[in-house]
Amino acid sequence: MTRVCVIVLDAVGVGALPDAADYGDEGSDTLGNVARAVGGLDLPMMEALGLGNVEQLVGCPPQPGAPAVAGRLLARSKGKDTTTGHWELMGIVNPVAFPTYPFGFPDDVIDPFANRTGRGVLGNTPASGTDIIQALGDEHRKTGKWIVYTSADSVFQIAAHEDIVPLEELYEGCRIARELLVGKHAVGRVIARPFKGSTGSYERTTNRHDFSLVPPRPNHLSRSRDAGHRVYGVGKISDIFAGSDVDESFPTKSNVEGIVTIERLLREVDAGLIFANLVETDMLWGHRNDPVNFHRCLQDFDRRLPDILDALRPGDLLVITSDHGCDPTTPSTDHSREHGLLLAYVEGRNAAGKIHMGEFADVGATVSAWLGGTAAPGKALPGTPIVTA
Repeated sequence: MTRVCVIVLDAVGVGALPDAADYGDEGSDTLGNVARAVGGLDLPMMEALGLGNVEQLVGCPPQPGAPAVAGRLLARSKGKDTTTGHWELMGIVNPVAFPTYPFGFPDDVIDPFANRTGRGVLGNTPASGTDIIQALGDEHRKTGKWIVYTSADSVFQIAAHEDIVPLEELYEGCRIARELLVGKHAVGRVIARPFKGSTGSYERTTNRHDFSLVPPRPNHLSRSRDAGHRVYGVGKISDIFAGSDVDESFPTKSNVEGIVTIERLLREVDAGLIFANLVETDMLWGHRNDPVNFHRCLQDFDRRLPDILDALRPGDLLVITSDHGCDPTTPSTDHSREHGLLLAYVEGRNAAGKIHMGEFADVGATVSAWLGGTAAPGKALPGTPIVTA
């Protein structure tokens, strides 16, 4: 039976895109700069697959006969956020970036949100999520007001202490915000950011939940499902695609749980697409400008990669990719406008060091073609298959 596994290493960008300067990201190179910052990558399994063929990486030399197709992927969409990157991987190109709010959200967003939820609003500014809960956590606990903030990405983030606002109320507040944020204010994601703790030691919990826009169809996910295959979303995949064209969702609270889930599905599922996001490189280390732990996070994945490879069956396709950058060596703590990573391996087949320099949508085009998806007349989707079945 035909199977594909796509693993998105969140924010593991591989070099600035040609228009990076337009986003203030000139010189960003998440993986390359991490390699330099730690004195060389120590990722033997990905190195053996061909990681060093993607770009020049300290500690990770090229492998002329590598078994995986390696390369960098160009983004055609505008923006550098999670939704934009994942959607384009599946063939949805956004020619206009989702709206961002460098000065906070306007009254015609905040006032209806406060009125409908029955709680006031604190913050309403771009901020680091870990910093703003320390700054406003005490006032939030006293008043019960939401902490609303954004970033350089198209996000409306709502933080609330789990002892003050029950999780389901926080999620319902996010659903209300999602209903309000349409038209010119159609942000990519509304994000629930629950936290716990006390003065000076507030910490975000693992009960985050994302509420995304519904993606347009057709796309390479819908095309794969139209061909009769099921899509299994691991991590925040279902959230990113608003549940659209994801048959079964497996939310996770850590990369370890995500990797275990990927391996289990590879051992149990006989056909279809396993589509996974491993978020910790972005959420825990990229945004906190911590290249050492960014590298350690990649090492954790690399150590478990043999288990994933062992679970593959002859003819299975494994794609390791990324959705944007988040260079932890630059002053910015935001995402960076970078090429996507590409390693594409077919179990039982040696790519002999093949290099593919394409675009994000090539991932989805490969998935769709591998699973037998066909385009409807007049509905061609972007992307060129990287490998063929």
